[in-house]
Order: sequence, then C-alpha cells, then structure tokens
Amino acid sequence: MRTDLDRVRNIGILAHVDAGKTTTTERILFATGATYKQGEVHDGTTVTDFDAQERDRGITIFAAAVSVDWRGHRVNLIDTPGHVDFADEVERSLRVLDGAVAVFDGVAGVEPQSESVWRQADRYGVPRIAFVNKLDRAGASLERAVASIRDRLHVTPLVVQAPVGVESGFSGVTDLTEISEMSATLVEQVAELHAGALEEYVETGTLTRETLRRALRELTLSGAAVVVLCGSAYHDIGIPELLDAVVAYLPSPLDVPAVRGEWRGADERRPADPDAPFAGLVFKVHAAPTGRLTYLRVYSGTLRKGMEVLEPNEATTERVSRILHVQADRHTDVPRAVAGDIVAVIGLKHARTGETLCDPQHPLVLEPPSRTTPVVSVAIEARTRADTGRLAVALARLVEEDPSLVVDTDAETGQTVLSGMGELHLEVAVEKMRQTSNGLAVTVGRPQVAYRETVARGVSGLLYRYVHQRGGAGMYAHVTIDVAPSSEDFVFESTVVGGRVRKEFVEAVESGSRDALAAGPIAGYPVTGVRVTLTDGRMHEKDSSELAFRLAAREALRQAFAESEMVLLEPIVEATVTVPEELVGGVLGDLSARRGRVTGSTTHAGTVVVTAEVPLAELFGYATRLRSRTQGRGTFTTRPAGYAPAPANALTR
Repeated sequence: MRTDLDRVRNIGILAHVDAGKTTTTERILFATGATYKQGEVHDGTTVTDFDAQERDRGITIFAAAVSVDWRGHRVNLIDTPGHVDFADEVERSLRVLDGAVAVFDGVAGVEPQSESVWRQADRYGVPRIAFVNKLDRAGASLERAVASIRDRLHVTPLVVQAPVGVESGFSGVTDLTEISEMSATLVEQVAELHAGALEEYVETGTLTRETLRRALRELTLSGAAVVVLCGSAYHDIGIPELLDAVVAYLPSPLDVPAVRGEWRGADERRPADPDAPFAGLVFKVHAAPTGRLTYLRVYSGTLRKGMEVLEPNEATTERVSRILHVQADRHTDVPRAVAGDIVAVIGLKHARTGETLCDPQHPLVLEPPSRTTPVVSVAIEARTRADTGRLAVALARLVEEDPSLVVDTDAETGQTVLSGMGELHLEVAVEKMRQTSNGLAVTVGRPQVAYRETVARGVSGLLYRYVHQRGGAGMYAHVTIDVAPSSEDFVFESTVVGGRVRKEFVEAVESGSRDALAAGPIAGYPVTGVRVTLTDGRMHEKDSSELAFRLAAREALRQAFAESEMVLLEPIVEATVTVPEELVGGVLGDLSARRGRVTGSTTHAGTVVVTAEVPLAELFGYATRLRSRTQGRGTFTTRPAGYAPAPANALTR
C-alpha cells in the first residue's frame, strides 16, 4: 500500500569527506532492518559505496539512493559525496531532496567541504538538521562543534541532546526535549525564536514537550534554526534518535512549496498530488554497457509502467518499460511511482540529467540543477588507432552519466580534451572508463588548469564599422563601445539615445559581445570580468540587420581587447592541510614554494590545521608530496576560491 505523503521523507546525507557520512547511512540501514549486517567503509562492505573505486579509495564518489521504513514512515535517503571534486553530484541530489542531515566531525567541527555543501543546500532552500558525529574520539567536543556551526555557517543551532560521557567514555545521549532542568537553555532559545512558544513560556514559565517539538519543527522548516543531535555512528550511538528527528523535524513532500516550472514563458506550479498531471526531474543517469538506468524524482502525478512521457526540451516522447525501487545497486520492479517517490526507470534512451519528464498532454519544464564550470583538463587518446572509435563511445557515456565532465577537441592540436572539477575527478573518470570498456587502453596527458583572461585597463570610444556589399541587400552596422574592468563576469549596457540604434540591434550587440568573450588575445582563454557599454551607433535603412550588428559587436570587442591591457588569470583554491604539530614547518615551507598564501592555522591535541590559498596548478601531485613529508600522516582538502593574476611564465612552466 502506498505510504501517505505526509509520512514520506526525501533526505540527503551531507558532510565533509571522512566525517562519517557513509557510516551513518550504514547504521541507519541496520537500525531500520534494511540490512542485517553492518557494513564498514574500511572493509569495503558498505551498501551505498558499492562501486569498486569507492571501495578501493574509501570515499563516496557517486550519490547512492536507498529507502528505509521507520515508525510508519518511508525515508528515501541519498548518500552524497564529501569530496570537493564531486560537488556537482551533491548539487544534483540536493535539487530533488526535501531535507538533509548534515554530519559533522566531533573533533574538527565545520570543515571546508561541510561549509560548501551547506551553502549548496542554502541555494535550494533545503531544511537541515545537524548530527555531530565521532564524539567517542579523543579531542571531540559537542560544545566546540556547535560553536563552529554557529560561527562558520551563521545559523542558530538548537542542541536537543546532551552527551553521556566524553571521548572514549562516551556511551549515549540524553533527550533534552523531555522537559527537565537540563532543558532550560533549549526552552529559552526556542521561546526567543518562536512566537507561539514565547506566548506559552510567558504564561507558564516553561514549554510542554508537544509545544517544544512543534516549535522545533516549524523553526527547522522555515530555516530559522538548526536542530543539533549527537552520537557516534561507528559505535551505533544516537542513530535511532537521529531517525526520530528526521521524522519529527524534516519536511514531507506536502510541507514544501509546489514545484515550479514554466511552459512557453508562463509560470506554473504542480502540487505533490498523485492525481495531478505527471512531472518529474531526472537527477542521475547510469549508462552501463548492459543497459541504461534513469533516476528521477516524481514531483506530481503518477508514473506507470508502459506510460509515455514527454521530454519537453527535446519535444520527444519515450515509453517507460520498467519502474524500479532503488536500494543502492539493487533494484526491485514496482508497477508505478507517485508524487514524492524517488525511483529509477528503464526504457528511456534520450533523457539526460537535469531534464524534465512530464505528461505529454500537460507539458512543463522544471528548473534543472546548476552546473559548475570545469577547472582541470587532460588530453586523452587511444593507444591504438583501432580503439579511437571505442574511446569516443566511452567518453560519450562518461559525459552522459556525469554532466560536470566536458569533452572537447583542441582546435590547434586536434587532441581530445577531458575537463572536470579536479585531479581526482578526472582520475576517477578515466579509471571508470577503463573498467567499463573491456580493457580500453588510453594515454592521459598531464593535467592543465582552466585559465581565464580579463581586462586590467580598457579603452573608450572604440568605433567599428561593419560594411559588406555583395549584391542585393548588404550588411551595415556601426558601433562605438567602451570597455572597462568589472567585478562581475560580464556586464553589458547601452547609453545610446535618440533611436540611433533600434532595440533589437542593441540586443544583437550584446549577443556579439558575448561571442567575443569565448577567446581572449593572450592565449585564447575565455574572457571574464568585463563591462561593455554601447555608446553610439549608426544604422542603414535597408542594409542593417541583427546579424550585421552582432558581427560588428564581436569584431569591435575583439579589437578592444587587443588594444586593452589584458591579464591572465589562474584558478585559486583554498587548501586545508591537517598535519602533526611537529611536522608543520616543512609543510608550511612547501606551501610557500607552491606560491601558497597561508590564511590561518589552528592547533588542537597535537594536530595543526593550516588553511592557505594556493594556485590550483601548483597542487598537482601534492597528495603524494604531502604523504612523503609527513610519513603518511598528513591530509588535505581543497575548494574553489576564485581566480587571481597568473605569473608571466604561467603558460611556459
């Protein structure tokens, strides 16, 4: 029997790498009876990290969906990656989730990637609760972890549990929503934040448990506060209580606004109603050689086996041959899926990640998840000419599964270039291609970073005349532009008055300017950080057209770049390096040699955490170097920190 929508929870598990996210998921599976043996990351026996590379590397790489039942509720859960290179996998998952559990290391508190995934969840308005994990470890402190949540994430944490014991003596948790003297601080915090609770608190001097829990739920759903729980997933402490909190505080599909889409310029909302027209969003594609699985969230209506669905962006229809209930890498056939369900389907050959599937009679396009521009590239080629075709097929399959990968051809060298979000991202992609392509042998070049070019000093009053006459109607456009630096990627404006350039021609000038941004004058890298102002122009009554003004603008801006002072930019990352205190000197020296700028350091329990801004190009191979300098005891993570001017020899090093 279908679970009522108010008893469904679609949640994600979010965390920095090694915070215990996958172990938490494993303990949830065990606590709910979904598994009968506890899987361990270090043994390679977890349910959600089922890919061979995940088990070899000991990290989550691919988002995995599972479902569990808890106290009459169905919890659909997605275990997401914690490494920055796979942030787009998190982005795609968050797009289809209603709530999330953010897992924090009880020793480290908020770490760089936990901060990044928190901001990703902010963009989608996903309500969250926090689980402070690993309180059994030496140096763990719930108080310090909560302070880091408050200070670094800029939220109001509401601690609803107290730990029993500390570090190795940690043995359980006390529920602070059971009103007692220990609950006083929590009650006062909630009363300050919630109007209904404040009224009861003023009248009685306390809150009933029902009022407290109702207020905690409403504060969570509105984003006004974050409920904080604690435990040790490895030792199975706090997991049932965490599940209770998921059910009590995180939203059902009925608690979130109706999904919004558009069709032919008109906005439309679809409620989470099985009887409404069907609409769903594809968030993952698994294109194995043996078949194609398309993962989707059903937002409205009912999807049935054998049903035809429309892909509105491509204006094509396909038939769903099978619907599968997903349990990581195991699947069970089901006859239908209803609003609120997360399922996989078989039979769709063309649907891509981020695309909408809907009722052909009620077309709708939902907002896709955002994508990040790749920052690292490698040249890749088949070792034998005979395998060139196989390589093209394998690369197409990679990009189909992971849209954050981009395959292109270098116009100068003719090489095939694979671009992604980081060195590890590309390593995983290439290895996956080898594993799934029956021993395809490839050669991979040294990683290259994605440089950009920008304007340091622009030009004013640049006039460009575009006049072509080849019999019949000609091409005529005069444009005068100013070019200046900008803090935004690209800004276009027009100060033309008196109708000297018609509106549609002004729009064509903007389009032509964007065309010119594709390649800068220094080395052909994309141009960013530029403001273009159309200050004047001239039209011809017969020979002017949108195409003429677009071409004129493109050539005008190219000429302006050639006359401007341009600067090459390189990608910068914030590196967080964790090393034993006695080895920090050598690590700091190495970071300095890599043109790193140390921005902070903290010391706790004999361990130093150093943060530094470092050019991405200088960090290739750093993992091996760090292990060598620290006898295998040092670790590091990175996250994007923008772009900065590159040294003069950047392209020749």
